[in-house]
Amino acid sequence: MALKGHRMFMTGGAGFIGSNLISRLADDNIITVYDTFQRDAISKTKYARHTNVKLVRGNILDAEHVKKEMAGHDTVVHLAAIAGVDTVIKSPTNTMRVNLVGTQNVADAALENKVNHRFMDFSTSEVFGTYAYRSSEDDSTNMGTVGEARWTYAVSKLAAEHMVHSYHKEFGLPTVSVRPFNIYGPGQVGEGAIHHFVTRALRNEDLQVRSSGDQIRSWCYIDDIIDGLLLCLEKDEAVGEVFNIGNPQGTVTIHGLALAVVRVCHSSSRVVFVPWDEVDVALRIPSIKKAVTLLGFEPKVDLEEGIKRTADWYWEIMQREKSNNKP
Repeated sequence: MALKGHRMFMTGGAGFIGSNLISRLADDNIITVYDTFQRDAISKTKYARHTNVKLVRGNILDAEHVKKEMAGHDTVVHLAAIAGVDTVIKSPTNTMRVNLVGTQNVADAALENKVNHRFMDFSTSEVFGTYAYRSSEDDSTNMGTVGEARWTYAVSKLAAEHMVHSYHKEFGLPTVSVRPFNIYGPGQVGEGAIHHFVTRALRNEDLQVRSSGDQIRSWCYIDDIIDGLLLCLEKDEAVGEVFNIGNPQGTVTIHGLALAVVRVCHSSSRVVFVPWDEVDVALRIPSIKKAVTLLGFEPKVDLEEGIKRTADWYWEIMQREKSNNKP
C-alpha cells in the first residue's frame, strides 16, 4: 500500500537517508524538509526543486521554529541528529543536546500539531554496545562507560528512544523507532567506511583501515532500508514498536570489506592499517526477524552488488567533475 496524500515533516531530510526516502515519496505526498544542511545530499538533486518538496533551514534545538514549521503535517520523520564517530568524539556535549533535547522539541511539536499518522524516530544500532550478535529488539541495550565520548551518541539515541516510546504510551503519539545497521550506497555524505573505501579505491589511493580491521559489521544497501522505512510508515502494525533494519547477509570484517571494494573497483589501492585508540564496536550483526514477521521486510541487495552500484555512481560523478574542470 503506497503512501499517498500525506503531509510529511522531515527533520534531517537533506541527508543521505532522508533524500533517498524523499525520492520515493515526493510524487504522491507533500514534504517539508527541515534541516541545517550541514550534510546536504539533496540540493543537487531534482527533488530540491520538486513542486511537492519545501526546503526549510532550521535547527531542532529551536523549539518554536520547529513547532511553527510543522503545523499542518500529519506525519513526522525525525532523522536530524549529530552522528558519525569522529564528529561525536569531537563534540560530545552538542551530541547529547541535539539528539536528546532536539528530539523532545520535535515530539512536543508533534503533540501540539496533532500529528496523527506516524512519528518515525531514528535510533541507532550502537545502543547494543560493543558486541551485538544477532541482536533482537528485545535484547538488553548497553549504556557504555561514562566518560567515553563515543558512547554519548548511543546514550543520547537510547534516551530519545525511551522518550518517544513514552510519548506513545502516555499521549497516544503514533510512534515507531528504527535502528539502522550500517547503511551505505550512492550519494552518501559524511562519514562511512564504504564511502571512504570506494572513493579512494576509484582514485587508486590507499584504503585506511583502523586498528587490525577485524571489526565485524553487517552492511545494508540504501534501497533496502528505504523499503523498510516505507513499511514502517505504511503498516499499522509498526505503531508503538522498534525495529532493527539491516542486512545480516552483508556481514564482513572491515579488512574484508576493504579487500572487496578493491576487487569490485578493479583498483590498485593498497589496504593500510592505521592506529585507532578510541573505543570501537567489535561486532554488530542484527536480527531482523521482527521486521520480517510484522512488516514483511526483506533486504534484496547483496554486499557485492551494493558495492558495485555505489562504485558506478561515484565513478560517474568523478568523470563528470573531471570533464567540467577541463580547460
